[in-house]
Amino acid sequence: MSVEDTRNAATVESRLHALGHTLPVPPTPRANYTPGKVIGDKLYLSGQIPFVDEVLTVTGKLGEDVTVEEGQKQAALAALNALGAARQILGTLEGVSVANINVFVACAPSFAEQHVVANGASDILTAAFGPDEAIPRTAVGVPGLPLNAPVEIQLLLTVPAA
Repeated sequence: MSVEDTRNAATVESRLHALGHTLPVPPTPRANYTPGKVIGDKLYLSGQIPFVDEVLTVTGKLGEDVTVEEGQKQAALAALNALGAARQILGTLEGVSVANINVFVACAPSFAEQHVVANGASDILTAAFGPDEAIPRTAVGVPGLPLNAPVEIQLLLTVPAA
């Protein structure tokens, strides 16, 4: 199914599924934090790294150990993990909207393509919520991330009134 065809898909999860993505079960927190917290009409999600079945399959820094293309894939995985956490907390992603995304990229000091790596996460969110969903975003280079992850995603979502 093409990206154009996914516009007609009924739900966030069906749009992702049409593109070959499934929402993962969120990874077990490895420190003293909660995956997310609802305050008013906002869901504040903790940072998510690109675990696959509780394992980081790629580690290292962009510009040293990890290519831009692989970084984009890892950003997409982290975004899927964030959506999986949101679904677990809320029970559904219907009626949810992305208020903001922060993408942290572990990188060499001379690396300057953080915004390109962040496109991997933005592409997943656009696929999930539709091409008309404007997504404010920040992409930041950092010297290191937990467990030597190459990227970390933090989402702020608006949720329907209860």
